[in-house]
Amino acid sequence: MRKSIWLACVFSAAVFLGLSLSVRPLVGQAKTAIKSPANSPDQPDPEKIRAHVKFLSSDLLEGRGTGQRGGDIAAEYIATQFALYGLQPAGDDGTFFQNVPMVGVKTLPDSSFKLVPANGESLPLKNLDEFVTNNESQTETADIDAPIVFVGYGITAPEYKWDDYKGVDLKGKVALLFVNEPISDDPKFFKGKALTYYGRWTYKFEETARRGAVATLIIHRSDLASYGWEVVRNSWGSERSYLRRDATPKLQAASWIQLDIAKKLVGMAGLDLDKLFEQSQSRDFKPIELPVHLQAHVASALRPFVSRNAVAMRPGTDPKHKDEAVLYTAHYDHLGIDPSMKGDNIYNGAIDNGTGCGILLELARTWSVAKTPPARSIYFAAVTAEEQGLLGSEYLGKHSPVPPGKVALDLNYDALAPIGEPEEVEVSGAERTSFYPVVEATAKEFGLAIRPDSRPEAGHYYRSDHFSLARVGIPAFSISQGEKFRGHDSAWGHAAAQDYVDHHYHQPSDEYHADWDFSGLAKMTRFGFVLGQRAAAAPQLQGWQPGDEFEPARKKASNNSAEILRGRGIPTPGGFCARVRNRLKRKELQDFVVQKSLQE
Repeated sequence: MRKSIWLACVFSAAVFLGLSLSVRPLVGQAKTAIKSPANSPDQPDPEKIRAHVKFLSSDLLEGRGTGQRGGDIAAEYIATQFALYGLQPAGDDGTFFQNVPMVGVKTLPDSSFKLVPANGESLPLKNLDEFVTNNESQTETADIDAPIVFVGYGITAPEYKWDDYKGVDLKGKVALLFVNEPISDDPKFFKGKALTYYGRWTYKFEETARRGAVATLIIHRSDLASYGWEVVRNSWGSERSYLRRDATPKLQAASWIQLDIAKKLVGMAGLDLDKLFEQSQSRDFKPIELPVHLQAHVASALRPFVSRNAVAMRPGTDPKHKDEAVLYTAHYDHLGIDPSMKGDNIYNGAIDNGTGCGILLELARTWSVAKTPPARSIYFAAVTAEEQGLLGSEYLGKHSPVPPGKVALDLNYDALAPIGEPEEVEVSGAERTSFYPVVEATAKEFGLAIRPDSRPEAGHYYRSDHFSLARVGIPAFSISQGEKFRGHDSAWGHAAAQDYVDHHYHQPSDEYHADWDFSGLAKMTRFGFVLGQRAAAAPQLQGWQPGDEFEPARKKASNNSAEILRGRGIPTPGGFCARVRNRLKRKELQDFVVQKSLQE
């Protein structure tokens, strides 16, 4: 026991100081893992992925809406596949399902918004065309008559010495703000062009609610949001789902408004929105209370229900690591049906995220037939309500079947286009983890160039389910293709991706096509399988790079796991590791590791 603790401590100290002492042996040991015959049972089958995508995106499933019949059928289908593969249930009470208590909130047509200036005529707004809103507080009626305060981006970020609020009290007021975050080319200031969580609409609603606001109006600009008003309308125009209410502060009117309406709103106060945007780029910005009230009546139909995550596992076999896990995730929900829409009103979600589910199921199948059992347990989670704000994965992270501090890695799949064999892979966020050298080496073996996030300003890292797992400390990222496909240049791939965003993303036209080529998705499946093998076989759990925003959550999760172990009387090396890290400098540690390895 002391020998294993000693070696674990040495490895931990090396990782803490940024040394990659174990990466080369790990990669070398696993090189043969990618070499399977084409007809091997553990070789991903593109036609099996196709079959899953075709069924999950069929009209029969009615767009897989959260809390709707089609979504329930999708969950049953996925759980049935898990059972057929011989995997073990990892949900509630020995089932494949983790119940997720939720409330559906539908804003009713008699809801109204009116902008009322201190002087002049009031301006009534048109629901869906000029504003969208939802009552996060989960009450049937909310009546608001409150002053509007412009708060720039609505961000408080001490690490960047940024505070848009400057002590202004928002209690009982309405916050008006821009989506996104201050413009930056400096990687040390809001990570340059890459969007951080501070720029996401979810953060805006969370932060203003924490500060006591009754409503928040996010100003929509397509360039800042990275999507048009149609996406907002389609996402917010029907019932929205929330995790059942707890003590967390919530808004009575979480809202978006059209850019032109925002211009008229600030114009009532004699202000110019473009100039306010310029002022919002400065640390010296101060909130402005406008001489305008929002008078709102938000009527909602509430529908309590229970949605479900489908969760399965293949147990690990290493006595020391079988209680630890590697996790694969993909969301199965989409937007359901819009009864008010004429013509095709089913949001089939073939790419988003029938493809991710197809890959998840093929991963589950290949793991179930893999001859070499994993050291750590392998979990598969098809999560609900991603389109409602990553709710299923949020619940999974807070109620994980394995404590987050004992989950080595989450690999997520979301919206991969079946348009051929990729020569690039995107793993945005992987570079923030200690696992990245393994990702780099594996990509090279697969002949895949790692493509940096092609649109870092869109904040994709914070828009998919891996983010929910990262928030509880689990090293997590999504796997997707880049833009270079065999037989085509990068411009072709870029154009295909842009066409999807412009014409099919969150539209009824995101439908299955018989001429799709699923060979690339099979390659992405195999890539994730090998990464999972290597994470499962690694001598230590993975972590976040020092200074990363999720490092504190990882430390907290690890400490919680250590407390559990100590409570069971199992010794842990944490205290000794800390002393080693504090006493040894980088060069001394390198010499120490070499000498100790020779002795052992």
